[in-house]
Amino acid sequence: MSALISDDELKHETELVWLEDVHQLDYVRQSLDRLPTRSGKPAYHRDGRMVGYAILSPKARASRASGTFRRRVFWLLPHDRDTEPEGLYATGAPAEAVDPRTVTAGSKGRKTERSEGGPPSLAMQELGITLPL
Repeated sequence: MSALISDDELKHETELVWLEDVHQLDYVRQSLDRLPTRSGKPAYHRDGRMVGYAILSPKARASRASGTFRRRVFWLLPHDRDTEPEGLYATGAPAEAVDPRTVTAGSKGRKTERSEGGPPSLAMQELGITLPL
């Protein structure tokens, strides 16, 4: 889950590779996967599809126990809002979801009103406050 990922765990990220135009997506799911390499497109073994992944610097060290690297992978499931706009996540978003517009290498990103499926609140509109879209 996103909430369980700390920026410290992402300190060796140098680049994010997006496989789709994430500006069209309200949210993406993110996880730290154990992968055999620092870079390159990882194998994907979930339902749905991978929409992006992180590349690590040469300074990133593999786990002594497994020889793998913890890399971020971004993905969506078949029942997510992009394919089922009126489905389970018509409002709200999964716990591991973040707005892809807030994600950068080394920073986990955050949820926004857009990722949660709602328009800005009246109070925010009246105050002229907008969150990243």
